[in-house]
Amino acid sequence: MLSRVGLISRIARQHGVLGCVSAARKKHTLPDLPYDFNALEPYISHEIMQLHYQKHHQTYVNNLNAVEEQIAEATANEDVTRLVALQAAFKFNGGGHINHSIFWQNLSPEGGEPTGDLLAAIIRDFDSLENLKSTMSAAAVGVQGSGWAWLGYCKNTDSLQVATCANQDPLQGTTGLVPLFGIDVWEHAYYLQYKNVRPDYVKAIWNVANWKDVAERFAEAHLHAQ
Repeated sequence: MLSRVGLISRIARQHGVLGCVSAARKKHTLPDLPYDFNALEPYISHEIMQLHYQKHHQTYVNNLNAVEEQIAEATANEDVTRLVALQAAFKFNGGGHINHSIFWQNLSPEGGEPTGDLLAAIIRDFDSLENLKSTMSAAAVGVQGSGWAWLGYCKNTDSLQVATCANQDPLQGTTGLVPLFGIDVWEHAYYLQYKNVRPDYVKAIWNVANWKDVAERFAEAHLHAQ
């Protein structure tokens, strides 16, 4: 029979508490931005990038560190009720950190087009790059309230799929799809520049899609699926 501490630890792991039972927990930090704040202009303004990265993403990081400390304390105190109560904040802020860390890498002033195995998979699953763009754009525009549209890889079917997630729900943690390319449709990602015209922002973001990064994510996901 499991001890109470063992039971708490197992519950923590089942709820995705990322090893927070350890007292020597390393704090999360903002990832380095791989370009200057103005590098994605005119498609995404300097002001939006700076606020989005320094304020919004930093807030998710700060809140994630805070909630992990509370989870560690609740685990040490064998407080199952508190652990369960903290899961929503953990999911929201952990998802925000995961999503934005991918998002910055998904963008590049170089732009470009997909090639090689990634392009072949796009044509296989969407018939053409333009069909992928239109499908994912429609999904992004159609998100009610705040959330994300994603191009994901399904290991079970070896296929690319478009999916949406509400709020900051992480794609892989909630759907099992490996995230390859994401479009953030929270208003803080575009409102200062595009106001309430989300379709214009979604159309513009394709100009700064980092297909090299998407291809690397696809290759890694495909390799691990074998």
